[in-house]
Amino acid sequence: MTTTTDRPRRARADGGDPGRAARIGGVGERLSEDEVTAFVEKSIGGVDLDGKRVCLVVPDGTRTCPLPLLLRAAHRALTGRAREVTVVIALGTHQGMSEEHLARHLGYRPGVSDDTYPGWTVLNHEFGRPDTFRTLGTISAQRIAELTGGLMTGESVPVRINRHVADADVAIVVGPVFPHEVVGFSGGNKYFFPGVSGQELIDVSHWVGALITSAEMIGTRGITPVRALIDEAAAMIPAERLALCLVVASGTDTLHAASFGTPEDAWAACVEVSAQTHVRYLDAPVRRVLSVMPTAYEDIWTAAKGFYKLEPIVADGGEVIIYAPHITQVSVMHPQITEVGYHNRDYFLGQWDRFRSYPWGDLAHSTHLRGQGSWDPVQGERNRVTVTLATGIPEDVVRAVNLDYLDPASVDIAAFEADPDTLVVPHAGEVLHRLRPGSEGAGGGEPDGRHPAPSGLDG
Repeated sequence: MTTTTDRPRRARADGGDPGRAARIGGVGERLSEDEVTAFVEKSIGGVDLDGKRVCLVVPDGTRTCPLPLLLRAAHRALTGRAREVTVVIALGTHQGMSEEHLARHLGYRPGVSDDTYPGWTVLNHEFGRPDTFRTLGTISAQRIAELTGGLMTGESVPVRINRHVADADVAIVVGPVFPHEVVGFSGGNKYFFPGVSGQELIDVSHWVGALITSAEMIGTRGITPVRALIDEAAAMIPAERLALCLVVASGTDTLHAASFGTPEDAWAACVEVSAQTHVRYLDAPVRRVLSVMPTAYEDIWTAAKGFYKLEPIVADGGEVIIYAPHITQVSVMHPQITEVGYHNRDYFLGQWDRFRSYPWGDLAHSTHLRGQGSWDPVQGERNRVTVTLATGIPEDVVRAVNLDYLDPASVDIAAFEADPDTLVVPHAGEVLHRLRPGSEGAGGGEPDGRHPAPSGLDG
């Protein structure tokens, strides 16, 4: 494999057409439950589903989304029409949800989902079980090079997906759109890949995002190289693909907007709203950020969003503190990350022979949390900002993975709020913070896809 970082990476303008999707709501609007219910029932009710097998692909608990409201409406629209309905939780490589957690997430009493959703089957995606997948084909090395603008060459990838999606007649994504560190904006086909996909495509797509870097990729509109890759894979799914995409008021069950159509069109319609809803602009960089993480994030693998969404506003030499006393593990599902540690992109590319055998998704996660920086054999690793964990993870473990430690018991949120050099962000992880274009210290990719070109480095 050859990877490069010196080619232009502007987001492509082609892809979904927001004008083709049905949409309600918009920036600053707050939809009522009745409005949402009527939209869902009308949208799904207008699809030919009689006698068909339907698979609903929905987010896990790390995404804010009023799933009980949406699924109850979907159930009414599908009852008496679909032959069978399977709900698959799009975990990607996250840990599975317990029955109690699933019940809270989907809105039923533990152990009796049939009381609320009679006739439906609810399943966790299990990325570690080969027998749960179907292989759809392969994306060739030449095509990957084309899709990524030459970022990755010499690497083909098999496309595997959860068998319930592959075996369905109609697969419907139900999930929110937020700024995202790997793909630009989440949602749409991303719920298929990596949501319910095999690890091969997860690793390749996340490493492509890491080559671009989270700071440049996150909040980029349009068809980024990673979005192009997952759209290519999604086109291989034999089922008819549809999506109910949503823009959620972060940390609440309130919806600003909802759209329905193909995953490409519905996603594009919600990106227009999310880009104006989930991005907060500051006029000047801050010295320190305290990211207060909600309990929906159960390990650093998921809680790292408290860094991704804040890195762009931190001054050079500044610090991001991830405050999550409830977190006691670096990663439940990816123990190798404690062996690799957290490092910037150039640390891995400069020593590629040493690291190429590790899962690339792990390496990508490592770079996303460590942020921007450089590495060379003489000076070693130099990082732009300090990343500090104030969690339940022991200090020796934190320092062993190349992060700084702060005793969570010493954190006084009120004192941080009173500090003019500190920005305290409650419920961190969903809203992207950026410096206003043209302000001092502004850099990185802008939401319209205009990126400054980083220095080149071959892997």
